[in-house]
Amino acid sequence: MTFTVEQFEFYLMILARISAFVYAAPFFSIGSVPQRVKIGLSAVLSYLVFTLLPYEPLTYSGNLGFLIMAAMNAIAGVVMGMFANISTHILSFSGQVIDMQIGFSMATEYDPSTKSTVSITSNIYNYAVMLILLVTRLHYYIIEAIMDSFQIIPIANVTLRPEIYKLMLQFVIDFCIIGFRIALPVFAAILIVNTVLAILAKVAPQMNMFVIGMQLKVLIGLAVLAIMTLRLDAVSDAIFDEMFKMLKGTIPYLH
Repeated sequence: MTFTVEQFEFYLMILARISAFVYAAPFFSIGSVPQRVKIGLSAVLSYLVFTLLPYEPLTYSGNLGFLIMAAMNAIAGVVMGMFANISTHILSFSGQVIDMQIGFSMATEYDPSTKSTVSITSNIYNYAVMLILLVTRLHYYIIEAIMDSFQIIPIANVTLRPEIYKLMLQFVIDFCIIGFRIALPVFAAILIVNTVLAILAKVAPQMNMFVIGMQLKVLIGLAVLAIMTLRLDAVSDAIFDEMFKMLKGTIPYLH
């Protein structure tokens, strides 16, 4: 196999975008994935794209122009990967709301994959949805999305428009709506429990509702969470739909 220096430069531009995407995309960017795996996956995917994508001569002025072009392709990969990855943080928000209602907000643990402190329910949701992602082979579609981006966003014509903040604002709105929808069953159940306890506190003031309420909230909350596991597929569908919505939404702001 022989190739010219110009073709090697073309491959490096592809590698810059894909490697940046791999280091920012969901599943691939978690800390438990070895660095060698990320580097090897980026190199292999870049070679596949290089063989399938029609070669186009790159035009740039000097070394600075080459570096700017590589940086813009890396920014495109980071932006697409980041906007796809932030959709998974909805689960962390929902888990924190649920734990706050149940009374588990103080029970946090260190997640080595994200290198951050998360609540118990957040960690359960994250791993459950990640498992569904692997079982349904959604990571193949994520890889296909970055490979298809080269047909929509040419390597030599990558620009980052300032209007991309509108997409981030839309995500913040969807973040709150989807997060509260996931936590709504537990929130509604705990609200009913608090209402009943408030009525009982007026009817029977001699009863210690604080002690009863702590145990009752935990039991009701865990029971509702057990029922919510039956609809975990709907939760994962909402996250995946938001992920692809954000991934597709970044395309108009990158070219």
